[in-house]
Amino acid sequence: MSILEIALASQIWARRREKRQLGLDDADALKAVLRIAFVIVAFTLLISGLNLAAGRPQMLADGSASVAAGR
Repeated sequence: MSILEIALASQIWARRREKRQLGLDDADALKAVLRIAFVIVAFTLLISGLNLAAGRPQMLADGSASVAAGR
């Protein structure tokens, strides 16, 4: 066996022997709250950016419409 195969086999063996955590810790709850807060902030910034971007072409369209109306 090569060194890579031995390392992979030992990693698999260690994960099989590892006991999974069943309950939630305070750290897990904090991570979940932080992730939710991050998603809300990111979504809010995305929506506000899209609203800001949508306002700019409208102003440009108003300016070009007045030039076209003058012809």
